[in-house]
Amino acid sequence: MNDYFLHETSYVDEECVIGIGTKIWHFCHIMKGSNIGKNCTIGQNVFVGENVVIGNSVKIQNNVSVFSGVKLEDYVFCGPSVVFTNVINPRSEINRRSDYITTLVKRGATIGANATIVCGTTIGKYSFVGAGAVVSKDVPDYALFMGVPAEQKGWMSRHGFKLSDPDADGIMNCPGSDLKYKLYPEGLKCINLDEFEDIGDDSAK
Repeated sequence: MNDYFLHETSYVDEECVIGIGTKIWHFCHIMKGSNIGKNCTIGQNVFVGENVVIGNSVKIQNNVSVFSGVKLEDYVFCGPSVVFTNVINPRSEINRRSDYITTLVKRGATIGANATIVCGTTIGKYSFVGAGAVVSKDVPDYALFMGVPAEQKGWMSRHGFKLSDPDADGIMNCPGSDLKYKLYPEGLKCINLDEFEDIGDDSAK
């Protein structure tokens, strides 16, 4: 008996690893060699390519294809019909399977519905890509990217709220929690919670 839920209309190929508590819903195909972590939710009509790595507690909504070359870290959210690519210059006549370009979506990032992620980009930790955006360059940690082409429109908290403008000390506040953030030379940081510490319910307002 599996330690995960697999709907009867879905297929998991050989040599896949599926974590405990993961749920794979209708009409999905998980291809050979893929590794999906614990407590993930894989929505209807999701395709996961060969040797794809998906972390723990990832949520992939309906109609998403996670092609070979894409890696999703823990707590990533992919909205409905998010588009990933893995070749920058595809042609029907030319086989470029050896030319797949890596795309990395880091811990806690959100990608909104119908957004397109051009291959070769890195989507930073806890960043937020708005619905319908087309991302063709790296997204910094905690950054809010929107539009076509996508550009930075601010900073987001781990709770998914746009941060306030910095005060005199450079502190930005999350309107949905008690957490505070500051922009350092190496990037935005939460000043009262470690990046890899679960937020839990206590920090929310």
